[in-house]
Amino acid sequence: MPYLRGEGPEIEGCLFCVSAEMDDAEAHIVRRSDLAYIILNRYPYNSGHLMIVPNAHKASPEELEPQALAEMTRLMQLSMRVLREAYDPEGFNVGMNVGAAAGAGVADHVHLHIVPRWSGDTNYMPVLAETRVIPEWIDRTYERLRPLFDQIDASPQAE
Repeated sequence: MPYLRGEGPEIEGCLFCVSAEMDDAEAHIVRRSDLAYIILNRYPYNSGHLMIVPNAHKASPEELEPQALAEMTRLMQLSMRVLREAYDPEGFNVGMNVGAAAGAGVADHVHLHIVPRWSGDTNYMPVLAETRVIPEWIDRTYERLRPLFDQIDASPQAE
């Protein structure tokens, strides 16, 4: 609601670099590794919308070290396992918007979106009212997903 009322905090610098320095719960970071982290999207397309962000501040994937790209892929797989457990989605949208012209909201720090999808998960609100209805509060999403990352990442399947 603060975002909808235009009351969001002013952030100086890169949103993802600033978020990486914050407390995990405050920033809604559900998992960290040495090269990247997974964060909830504050303006989600659907409940459970995650982003994988490399620690390196780079605008495009071709600028990243191969190890960072490999880690982002591992975290993508982990994220999909967690989202399947938590939400039982029927599919996913997975991708990057590289550059402002491609729709990147944070164009100077590349990131990978993972959006759980269900048949019929769109409704009339975006068309008629330019409003997206998300059925779950972001803090509840964090509380639901955070323990699953620990549980599933530690399981033998994750290795």
